[in-house]
Amino acid sequence: MTTHQFAATRWYNVLGTFEPALRCSSGDIIVTETLDAAGVDRNGVARASRPNPVNGPIFVEGAEPGDALRVEILRMTPTRDTGWTYSPLATNVVDPAHVHSLPKPQRFTWMIDREKRTVRLQDPPDDLDGFLLDLDPMIGCFGVAPALGQALSNATSAENGGNMDYRGFGPGTTAWFPVAVPGALFALGDCHAVQGDGEIVGTGIETTFEVEIRLTVEKNRMLTWPRGETATDIFTVGNARPLDQALQHATSEMLAWLTTDYGLSIVSASHLLGQVVRYDVGNVFDPAYTMVCRVAKKWLSQSARIAKEG
Repeated sequence: MTTHQFAATRWYNVLGTFEPALRCSSGDIIVTETLDAAGVDRNGVARASRPNPVNGPIFVEGAEPGDALRVEILRMTPTRDTGWTYSPLATNVVDPAHVHSLPKPQRFTWMIDREKRTVRLQDPPDDLDGFLLDLDPMIGCFGVAPALGQALSNATSAENGGNMDYRGFGPGTTAWFPVAVPGALFALGDCHAVQGDGEIVGTGIETTFEVEIRLTVEKNRMLTWPRGETATDIFTVGNARPLDQALQHATSEMLAWLTTDYGLSIVSASHLLGQVVRYDVGNVFDPAYTMVCRVAKKWLSQSARIAKEG
């Protein structure tokens, strides 16, 4: 296992089949610094254009179509003391009758206390004076190259990942992506200090991070949509519009996971999901919405025990 210090010198606004910026072996660790969603670095210097420039692509030796790429998010360390958001709410998340009452979009600065790991508005309105948030890092945009030579904008998401903006993709989470091209061609960027479900103002608190990840190839593991795991849950991700189609993708991927890897019948998996499933909203701002289908591991352990005893 090798640790690579990857200093990007070129960034892309799409996930696609490009010349690798770095090659690594399966199981290697990558440490890299990201730009913010507008392409600005830790020192406030504009290095790339929006939307969501990503570091990469990274070619992982041995990855071939039909495999899965496991991405372990080991660490996310903020590298500057400010972030930014927009206000007000996006027009598509309120009733049409309320759209006319929304003010014009305005950019706001947030102060990041890296020692105390807190975030606050620089100039809060009087009724939000004292509003303080805990730092809660997440990767907004990451994934692998899509199939068929496509280059998909980092403003959206698909089977290969992309701008999913799911707040569960933070340190301690493991993600899996379906490999569609040799080497997988992984890339990441658009990290947030904090974000609520849905990214309903069109941003999280956008800033820069040093990110440490481990990339591992899992051979002959067929996925259709991204998957993830935390200490307490497993989850699957569907990206599409309308929202019900994203939910269908996420649920179908979870059903495949439960029946293939956990050995449940479709009937048993249906009973389980019908009563314990949880759905999270990743993003409802972008061209493709993101829905997450989540199941607590405690139910899977119980199911495995019952199956074994039976």
